Amino acid sequence: MTPVHGLSRIAHTRLGASALMAVGLVVALPGVAHAAALPVPLGTADPFVVLAGSAITNTGATTLNGDVGLSPADGSFVTGFTPGVTLNGTLHAADAVALGAQNDLTAAYLNAATQSPATAIPTELGGTTLQPGVYSAGTYGLTGTLTLDAGGDPDAVFVFTAASTLITASASSVALINDAQACHVFWQVTSSATLGSGSHFQGTILALTSVSLGTGATVDGRVLARNGAVTLQGNTITRPVCAAPATTPATTPATTPAASGSVSPSQVTAVPVGAVSTGDGSTSGGSGPVGLAVIGALAVAGAGGVSWFAVRRRSNA
Repeated sequence: MTPVHGLSRIAHTRLGASALMAVGLVVALPGVAHAAALPVPLGTADPFVVLAGSAITNTGATTLNGDVGLSPADGSFVTGFTPGVTLNGTLHAADAVALGAQNDLTAAYLNAATQSPATAIPTELGGTTLQPGVYSAGTYGLTGTLTLDAGGDPDAVFVFTAASTLITASASSVALINDAQACHVFWQVTSSATLGSGSHFQGTILALTSVSLGTGATVDGRVLARNGAVTLQGNTITRPVCAAPATTPATTPATTPAASGSVSPSQVTAVPVGAVSTGDGSTSGGSGPVGLAVIGALAVAGAGGVSWFAVRRRSNA
């Protein structure tokens, strides 16, 4: 056989096949998957739309659709609630419920802060569209609109962690599209959060220090402060509720009527192993160690009616 550049044709053929297989293996390797953000467990803090550590103050007509809690400060540090606040929930001031909620808030704060790997993004969020995931920045600012796109997955989670502050401009907003839900958006803030006047915010704020809302700012979510105060000024805060997953009605499989002269399974009498059908509905006989074992009975419809016969196999026992 004539060598080709020092290799035989067979060697070239084998080398070419190996190269093709290698290429195929490279193409078949799956892409690297990014870790998904996980829902932040709020525990007993879940029913609260406002939770503070030192004080809660309000001016103007505020509507709170959820519970309000203050701990460890006492109830005298809740001011401006009468007659300015419409509370569609329960106020817990320095009671066991508020204390338990604060403990669970601490756990939730730490959960959000330690989710990884996080994608570092610029401070300014306005004018951007983000997919589900964990994001981090030194501080967050929002001018204009931030769009969160769940890609059709209502369970998609967004977690934002800030090493310092979260500040939104007046009339700014967070928009949710493609099944994104406010109940699955979390903002962990290592310092304080400030929402601008007339802004519309989505998600749960977990702040180490304080949260302040400008006049007319609205939140589909929660404003929860571990150590500091929550300041309200004619705001509306609504506890987010995840939409129930769609259910498909159960369907009953259609049954096909038995053809004329046929026998349905319920009309076939089972024949015990080792017995033989006698044709009159009874069975007789049994196989010994070396004999015939009946493994089933069949009914066949013919012109003269239904005939029975046994299907047998020889036992090797």
